[in-house]
Amino acid sequence: MTFIAKPRPDETAPRPESGTAAPRRIPLSPPHLTGREETALRGVLDSGWVAPAGPALAAFEDAVCAATGFRHVLATSSGTAALHLAYRVLGVEPGDEVWAPGFTFVATVAPAVQMGAVPRFLDVAPGSWTLDPDLLRRELAGAARRGRLPKVVVAVDIYGQASELDAILAACDRHGVAVLSDSAEGLGATIRGRQAGRGARLAAFSFNGNKIVTAGGGGALAGDDPILLGRARHLATQAKDPAPHYQHTLTGHAYAMPSLLAAVGLAQLPALAARIAIRRALFARYRAALGDLPGLTFMPEASWGRSTRWLSAILIDPAHFGADREEVRRALMAAGAESRPVWKPLPDQPVFAGAPSVGGAVARGLFARGLCLPSGTAMTAAEEARVVGAIRGCHRA
Repeated sequence: MTFIAKPRPDETAPRPESGTAAPRRIPLSPPHLTGREETALRGVLDSGWVAPAGPALAAFEDAVCAATGFRHVLATSSGTAALHLAYRVLGVEPGDEVWAPGFTFVATVAPAVQMGAVPRFLDVAPGSWTLDPDLLRRELAGAARRGRLPKVVVAVDIYGQASELDAILAACDRHGVAVLSDSAEGLGATIRGRQAGRGARLAAFSFNGNKIVTAGGGGALAGDDPILLGRARHLATQAKDPAPHYQHTLTGHAYAMPSLLAAVGLAQLPALAARIAIRRALFARYRAALGDLPGLTFMPEASWGRSTRWLSAILIDPAHFGADREEVRRALMAAGAESRPVWKPLPDQPVFAGAPSVGGAVARGLFARGLCLPSGTAMTAAEEARVVGAIRGCHRA
């Protein structure tokens, strides 16, 4: 029994000459197995606990508690499911406002929007690429004067960097607004020595296949309030009331993580610290190899924490570099290396046309110039050299 990450064929990659082997495609952030997954899966299969129940699931939740510092964890079928449950137990209702940075993945706000909430997008700070606390403070003060405070503010960790949660919490606590941390990209990052998300009412994590450690899918909702987590667990298992028959006061979801995924996650979590060290070292090597190029800069590390560098991200100024973001991306594609533009701001997504937003110049500038580089923990020196060579080849003095 083996897990093999099979990347999609890249039709634009160079084809090898007849009789030569094609160089291995370099994915952006593929799964990296520890070697313990097969044994863990076999144990679950032999036990018969393959559904969302059993000792592997409980052990995985305990392991996530240990990794994140939260007292309570609910393992879920996806990070998006964890966010949906968080919005429900925090009491989001149709017409409520949910505030979030515009520079994030759509899943940050999609569940709230599907519940009838109104998203409001705020810009990010250039020194962290995460929610700007100064802007948040000003907007909350104005909303308080209007009598229209948000129900939830979402702090989002980006590319392995935790948001400035202390300042966000201070701003929101002043007005009694709940903070949810979308830490799908932040597992293992720290804020002044504590784990990402700690301090928020709830935090959502992802164990998708591209994350720094993976369960092959799935997510987790974490918090310190047992009542909130108990309500989330009830909703995650179809909201069945205590009765010998099926009885429901509320409608719920089939959001619990299967034990098979929990087994893979249990095999992966012990490697978290080592994976962080490898990704940080890769980022440092990229910076050493490319930092001399004019017009090319790297995602900053915020002063308040330590990033995992889940993805190594660069900014390209075409006026000084001699090529723009898209030219570099296409050159990497031709070299068989996957790269990806940074997040397109949500206010500029068609689905959110007309949604209220504040600022946005920072996020739009990042999108125009930002590119995520291959960041897998199993990359070889030759693959790193291929990425560096493709980027350097785009520079025109």
